[in-house]
Amino acid sequence: MASIQETLRTRFQAAIAAAFGDAYSTVDPVLGVTTNPKFGDYQANVALPMAKQVSLPPREVAGRILAQLQVDDLCEAPEIAGPGFINLTLKRDYLERQLKAIAADPRLGIPVVSHPKRVVVDYPSPNIAKEMHVGHLRPAVLGECFARVLEFLGHDVLRVSHVGDWGTPFGMLIAHLRSTYPTALDAGNALSLGDLSTFYREAKQRFDSDTAFQEAARLAVVQLQAGDPETLKAWKIVCELSKRSYRAIYDLMGVSPEICDRGESFYNPLLPDVVAALDAAGLLVEDRGAKCVFLEGFTNKAGEPLPAIVQKSDGGYNYATTDLAAIRYRIQEDKADRLVYTTDVGQSNHFAQVFQVVRRAGWVPETVELFHAPFGLVLGEDGKRIKTRSGDTVPLKDLLDEAIARTRADLQQRFQAEGRSETDAFVEDAARTIGIGAVKYADLSQNRTSNYIFSYDKMLSLQGNTAPYMLYAYVRVQGISRKGNIDFDRLSSDIPLSLQDDAELVVLKHILQMADVIEQVSQDLMPNRLCQYLFELSQKFNQFYDRCSVLDAPEPQRTTRLLLCHTTARTLKLGLSLLGISVLERM
Repeated sequence: MASIQETLRTRFQAAIAAAFGDAYSTVDPVLGVTTNPKFGDYQANVALPMAKQVSLPPREVAGRILAQLQVDDLCEAPEIAGPGFINLTLKRDYLERQLKAIAADPRLGIPVVSHPKRVVVDYPSPNIAKEMHVGHLRPAVLGECFARVLEFLGHDVLRVSHVGDWGTPFGMLIAHLRSTYPTALDAGNALSLGDLSTFYREAKQRFDSDTAFQEAARLAVVQLQAGDPETLKAWKIVCELSKRSYRAIYDLMGVSPEICDRGESFYNPLLPDVVAALDAAGLLVEDRGAKCVFLEGFTNKAGEPLPAIVQKSDGGYNYATTDLAAIRYRIQEDKADRLVYTTDVGQSNHFAQVFQVVRRAGWVPETVELFHAPFGLVLGEDGKRIKTRSGDTVPLKDLLDEAIARTRADLQQRFQAEGRSETDAFVEDAARTIGIGAVKYADLSQNRTSNYIFSYDKMLSLQGNTAPYMLYAYVRVQGISRKGNIDFDRLSSDIPLSLQDDAELVVLKHILQMADVIEQVSQDLMPNRLCQYLFELSQKFNQFYDRCSVLDAPEPQRTTRLLLCHTTARTLKLGLSLLGISVLERM
């Protein structure tokens, strides 16, 4: 089932071709949802840009298009307004048919793509040698949303975490493991090491205060890079401890268990071939002993061409080399059609440079999209990076636990005030769902390229563009079901539907825009569009609910409104699930 906007776009393009010839069959009708109901539901602005091309006044262009436009099955008679805008208002009986159709469709009328792509989404990519902190929140939340949206539309999504599992930080941890936990090394597992934060803190304190330990750590790095079997065994144990730690956080956040860990160590064997391939492509230049690719459009402060170093003068490699190897592998082995990277905005230049190198090397077909989805910082309410009182970066687990604890306290206080007696299990489940959902929604509702202020009070509020507000709108519908003893899934589909009140039409028209919103998010990877859509849907539904009786309405209004309520709840549940947020049946 095509969306209304897509259907209208196709009809307009056919009308434009019929009016002005096949050469204009692909002209964009510049179609959009109107912001003012007095101008109808949709507006096409194509007549204005076409006027110059066909040397006619815009209103005459609009008139010729309307003479060919076939939309009488969807819309009232279109109108030309102003200098040549074409306004369209959907018919009431068409909307009634649409409500019945989407209510019976498990996908709410949202089509899958006709040409699915193989998409690799790179997230959240923590550094294995360290505890996950607040800086890992955004890549985890955003990347999971990207993957869910693309997967829902029918794309074949491969989730990959480019974990930092190689390099100098491991020397410190391996040395600490050897001297303090020899039984873990003998057993070959991380079960006796406790949690990662304690283990890392112990190792760091020794490294900062013990010169002999510093030397042992440096030696461990040399042994690791040389492939010493015992050192590799210790490295694997440290990696296991870290993965166990961040998997627990992923589970708390609802991040997919299908993420494939491919760390820097995975690409290590491929790096010499990357350098050789760049050399064969004629891109390598030796500069002060380092092997480089000089970039187009990038210069240093002196205005000199800026190189991307792919092999250092000492023969070592860097992040750029590993990223080049990763792209090459994802194209050649994973057969990707689109690569999505979810990293902070500070890496924008890095990815622009890497993307340029792989394009010039001929490794990436023109049909393959390389997409960097940068994000801004999470700031404290003082406008600075979130820190602990001691000045350390806030562990991600602590931030999430605090959200749950505050939600639990709010729920207990509210239930006590309402005289409600709820089980501890219910309170705990609700606190976790609302608390984690609030943190994720607060992040996703922002333009991802911007910094944002992290505020528990704002994100946990029942008012405004927050997860609790969305969840409450969903719960409101479930309350109707319980109060009226209604089984929404068994509502009669035979009774003719009747949309009479403007508030009903406002809600339904908004629901019908869901397909276009999700498609837009899949293209530009801006989840805040979906958040804003869901917020507006919740507002419009609450206005409808306050204005229109549901359970006490006469037929056929009663069934129509029940169906509208249920479809609203399903739309909210779907939208929130694409954001990675679960719903509650009651709050």
